[in-house]
Amino acid sequence: MPEHHHRPPSALRLFLTNQSTGGLVLIGTAAVALLIANSALGPAYEALLSTYLGPMSVIHWINDGLMALFFLLVGLEIKREMVDGQLSTWSRRILPGVAALGGMAVPALLYLAFNSGPTARGWAIPAATDIAFALGVISLLGTRVPASLRVFLAALAIIDDLGAVIIIALFYTAKLSMIDLAGAAGVVALLFALNRRGVRRLAPYLLLGALLWLLVYRSGIHATLAGVLLALAIPMDGRPGQSDDESVSPLHRLEHALHIPVGFLIVPLFALANAGVPFLDLSLDALTAPVTLGVAAGLLLGKPLGVFGLSMLAVRLGLADAPAHASPWQMFGVALVCGIGFTMSLFIGLLAFPAAPILISEAKIGILAGSLLSGLLGYAVLRLAHSERMEQARQGA
Repeated sequence: MPEHHHRPPSALRLFLTNQSTGGLVLIGTAAVALLIANSALGPAYEALLSTYLGPMSVIHWINDGLMALFFLLVGLEIKREMVDGQLSTWSRRILPGVAALGGMAVPALLYLAFNSGPTARGWAIPAATDIAFALGVISLLGTRVPASLRVFLAALAIIDDLGAVIIIALFYTAKLSMIDLAGAAGVVALLFALNRRGVRRLAPYLLLGALLWLLVYRSGIHATLAGVLLALAIPMDGRPGQSDDESVSPLHRLEHALHIPVGFLIVPLFALANAGVPFLDLSLDALTAPVTLGVAAGLLLGKPLGVFGLSMLAVRLGLADAPAHASPWQMFGVALVCGIGFTMSLFIGLLAFPAAPILISEAKIGILAGSLLSGLLGYAVLRLAHSERMEQARQGA
């Protein structure tokens, strides 16, 4: 019998399994963070996060250090799907790409409608979709959501993540150290030289990746972007139809190794460290502050308007096909779920207002409120849309 090699599951299929469960864990972790921050443990919680371990505090080790692994995984998923996955051809990229563009632009414009001056710096906070949270909500609906819509949502979120990475690099970078930046460029060049020479062992890439993180951190660019740069240099077998084996392709091995620790440890730890908002210490004005309203409106209104509006326009113009077996109401339900902007939104909020704790708290309130309402409304619309389709099917029979 000939030996058969099977391609390991794609990043999108891993999203639809592991990340759905990870999203439910993330929801629970965020709730725990809120409870701790508003209990007698709140001061101890803040003191622990502020404790220094070497050159950085605990919260900075989480946000600048561990989250680099989250961005490494994001970069691996982007590269894999662009090379040999659901985003490998322009025809596959058009619908999720257009949807992601609308889902970033419209929320940003809505935010700016509420904010000007210094607070306008937070325009990108509602521009990102949290794939783990979104798929966690979708997983609660089971087979009520067509598989094509799950793939559409995951592909959209991957492009959305790429947009968020570009936004962070372009708009949320502090003063640059040209010496460290030159050193980082040299390390990136060396990483790609290893790729071109066919080096397949992961160890050299990871060691250089650690050096790259240090140089990027010192350069003024946010250190987590080192994870994306490292991901782009990791070798991958990407010829169409080629049988990939996990033990052969470095990208596959690293991606599979990272999925569980990132989804079930690093991202929940980030939520635990950043989602806690001490509501009892805030005035009622914080609930109606421009930042709070701008973020909440961007997620709750801007995301579905941008995602659904531009998707339907692309379908009507014949630029792309609608997801198979999905009604417009189901598309709208998924667009609402895209308004769940948790991990990346929190991350951008921290970068937007690094020296303004009150503005960060207002942004967190807007993120939590907008995400919660988006998830509940999206769930309700998808459930009702499925019931309506089933009723129509029974009447047709």
